[in-house]
Amino acid sequence: MQLDASGLQVLSREECLGLLSTTPIGRIVFTDHALPAVQPVNFHLDGHSIVIRTSMDSKLATATRHSVVAFEADELDPELRTGWSVTAVGQARPVTDPDEIDRLAALPLSTWAPGNRDQYIVVDAAQVSGRRITH
Repeated sequence: MQLDASGLQVLSREECLGLLSTTPIGRIVFTDHALPAVQPVNFHLDGHSIVIRTSMDSKLATATRHSVVAFEADELDPELRTGWSVTAVGQARPVTDPDEIDRLAALPLSTWAPGNRDQYIVVDAAQVSGRRITH
């Protein structure tokens, strides 16, 4: 087990992707009017890609078109002071191909927010890193 300078367990890419597949909520970090923005989102891990559904005219859909974004998900237990955090960085792209839209529509990805969520955004995770704190 590899530890970082703070004593946290360094997770491998495979461990990070495995953990991302266990949680439906994460946070996407993007640029909005030249400023950093963070938004919680429902997502599904599709291979090494993070899939998000939003509305076509949303701030998220507009700001992430063909942009480099960061994505973070975690699971923390404040009482036990344990948990993990995984961050991915990659190119976001809107999905426009009808066959890919049909394939993504079959994924178990449901949104919590009301309204029409007909735009899929895929983040191809080029860099993935994570840490775990245990006792």
